[in-house]
Amino acid sequence: MLMKKLVFMLATAAMLSVGFVAQVQASIITTQEAMSLEARESRVAEVQALMARDDVRDAMVRLGADPEEATLRVASLSDAELMQVHGQLEQLPAGGGALAVIGIVFLVLLILDLTGVISIFRR
Repeated sequence: MLMKKLVFMLATAAMLSVGFVAQVQASIITTQEAMSLEARESRVAEVQALMARDDVRDAMVRLGADPEEATLRVASLSDAELMQVHGQLEQLPAGGGALAVIGIVFLVLLILDLTGVISIFRR
């Protein structure tokens, strides 16, 4: 009797759950949106490549920031912030000096701090 009741309850639950269908939304994106996504990914990769350099990592450590965390946080920058950092990087001369690298690291840390992602300058 207990087995029949259990089978009946399972069958009822299975029949009731058949009516639930997951809703999925999809949309077409424009070429401009696709290009924008590619450009953002490219900028993020370039900034992260700069932050992976040993001299930049040393500068971050001297400023009290965790290099791995800062590199991961670059992806969370807004498009405007990312363009600002990327623009600063493009203005640097090839093989730029240590002062320029420290300036860029400071700028990235400042932007991350102002957006509330990390807390370096506020104690």
